[in-house]
Amino acid sequence: MSVSSSASYHPDTIAIHGGQPNELLTGAVIPPIFQTTTFAQSELGGTPEWCYSRTGNPTRAALEANLAALEGASFGLASASGLAAANTVLLALSKGDHVVASQDLYGGCYRLFTKVFARFGVEFSLIDTTDPRNVDSALRPETRILWLETPSNPLLKVTDIAACAALARARGAATLVDNTFATPIFQRPLDLGADIVLHSTTKYIGGHCDVIGGALVTRDPAWFERLKFLQNATGCVPGPQDCFLLLRGIKTLSLRVQRHAENAQRIAEFLEGHSNVLRVIYPGLQSHPQYELARRQASGFGSIISIELRGGIERVRRFVRSLRLWPLAESLGGVKSLLCHPATMTHAAVELAERHRIGISDGLIRLSVGIEDVRDLIADLDRGLARSSPAAAEPVVNRAATCTGARKGTRPVQEVPS
Repeated sequence: MSVSSSASYHPDTIAIHGGQPNELLTGAVIPPIFQTTTFAQSELGGTPEWCYSRTGNPTRAALEANLAALEGASFGLASASGLAAANTVLLALSKGDHVVASQDLYGGCYRLFTKVFARFGVEFSLIDTTDPRNVDSALRPETRILWLETPSNPLLKVTDIAACAALARARGAATLVDNTFATPIFQRPLDLGADIVLHSTTKYIGGHCDVIGGALVTRDPAWFERLKFLQNATGCVPGPQDCFLLLRGIKTLSLRVQRHAENAQRIAEFLEGHSNVLRVIYPGLQSHPQYELARRQASGFGSIISIELRGGIERVRRFVRSLRLWPLAESLGGVKSLLCHPATMTHAAVELAERHRIGISDGLIRLSVGIEDVRDLIADLDRGLARSSPAAAEPVVNRAATCTGARKGTRPVQEVPS
């Protein structure tokens, strides 16, 4: 199936077939790993399809075509990481250009904006994009990109893509949407008016916490040519082994994200009713400020939940030590549930005053809900909340000590370590 012929198919079919015809030489039904740096050319001055793997590689091309098909795009570009994809877009800008971006966004992008590209004269306005009026007010004649995260990281704010993209287009600016959290299974930004979609393919696309990658997709030939030139010129490309792993992950993307979201909904509802939790942020809860927009704009609510605990960072420390199934770890979107403390991890590069301005407190925790049995995940959270409570009489278990039985082959099945 080619990218152009995939429009009539559903996402589950595109994930398996899009951009991945059977290999011509052998008939292999899975794209091979073309582990080569260079390709023999038949003549001087020719324009071969393949010449050097930084410029293009058949395994990477299959991934790029597949991602484009999933997003309903015409063109895809794979990169070495999500930040490499963001960097490629920003390299298309010049001194004096202006970017309007969601204020609540991944800390790595904040660092890239304010600590790298701001030094080269690119200006950034970080605003609350949940109100299109704020976007309208922030756009300037020199604005080149409206950069949206929706849902945002880590406060899960939902921005009206169609409304904001229309405002940007009227001012001559392109709209980029980071679709990492929603995935192309739940949200299709290009259909809502966006010009470029960005993914950290490290997350749900790969899905198994074993590969780093990023991607850009677009329907705009001019943007594609500009970004393709920068991809080749700067060399931030993934290797063929990484592309193969990402293609493997995509084949179960729909199955996984549906299970992720089902688990997250049940966990969010459980936490919302828990006395030890100060607040729960999840787009699938009716208490979420943009619940109705999230229902309209996407077909699923995702699997990231942010919660704030009573007692601040000391309570968070006790809580983390009490858990068995939620490792304290960066990243998200893998089959295994993870817990992150944004203030000291993903958003540590964001200054304290800025974190407080946008609402990232020291008591905030981001949960990436995996595909384990939700009953076990809820029980572990419930136990952790009880044991971390100041009033709890039960001492916190030393998780390292629970490994003793495993070394002797005597650990009970239910004692799952993190």
